[in-house]
Amino acid sequence: MTEEQIRKSLEDVMVPAAKRSIVGLNLVRDIKISDKKVDITLASTGLIIGAQKWIADKVKEAIGKLPDAGEVNVEYVDINAKELNDIGHIIAVVSGKGGVGKSLVSSLSAISLNRMGYSVGILDADITGPSIPRMLGLNSSPGGSESGILPVLSKTGIEVISINLLLPNESEALIWRGPLIGNTIKQFGNEVLWGKLDYLIIDLPPGTADAPLTVMQTFPITGVIVVFTPQDLVEMIVKKAVNMTTSMQKRVIGIVENMSYLYVPEIDKKIEIFGRSRGEEIAQDVCAPLLAQLPIDPNLARLCDEGNIESYDSDIVSHLGESILKAVKE
Repeated sequence: MTEEQIRKSLEDVMVPAAKRSIVGLNLVRDIKISDKKVDITLASTGLIIGAQKWIADKVKEAIGKLPDAGEVNVEYVDINAKELNDIGHIIAVVSGKGGVGKSLVSSLSAISLNRMGYSVGILDADITGPSIPRMLGLNSSPGGSESGILPVLSKTGIEVISINLLLPNESEALIWRGPLIGNTIKQFGNEVLWGKLDYLIIDLPPGTADAPLTVMQTFPITGVIVVFTPQDLVEMIVKKAVNMTTSMQKRVIGIVENMSYLYVPEIDKKIEIFGRSRGEEIAQDVCAPLLAQLPIDPNLARLCDEGNIESYDSDIVSHLGESILKAVKE
């Protein structure tokens, strides 16, 4: 047996509450092979006692199927969730004001990257106005234990964590002051077990106050996407978000204009309902690429309300993912 063979076999051992493998969650900490004896060390992070026993049995069963398999011993060690997380890129989605579609852009970005074969997670950091779970049709509580929180998996395999998934009722209002909101965001950063991810999308609350600053300071942000709509005040609003980002020494990887137009197929015409598009103009002004111009699409709005946004099919989605990949590499 080789370590590579063993790791391959362990990819089939799933963590029930997370529906991801122990390899994907980065729980496999050490493998030692000697005289047909295999010692496996796993992190116990996020696993209740029953799950630990079940996984240990599955590990022994999986390795036992390999050629020349002998005795298999499994032991657990305590490790902080933050130490286990291996995330390639963390992208924050921000805006200078509310109601411009940050959650929509966050969801579509994750969906696009997921369809391209990347492992993706979404952290809904809009503590007092979370909407990601509703758009993705999620209502189950995250699994885990005192040592770590396990994200909920969407229909297509996107990991999601949101305060709404931890509440007994999604309509319950969180009447919290800034410090408590900040501490919750920090807790998400320290205690959520994402494991191995290519991309983590963070949906920030609007504005430039406590919560966005906490995210910028807590997470190693790769880059920021600024979302806006075509309105007269757009330039000032975008510049506020860009200035906040640069003052925190983070990079703006691109901007997205939402509600850019309404396409009427019967007359084959784009109608700019909220005023003329200023996407290209703003992109040049803030020296950041225009990643996408999203239309007003009644079908997309319906799918969001139904919790089926992952079934949205449009060239715009794939284009958004490709633009993000290009911007991150630059």
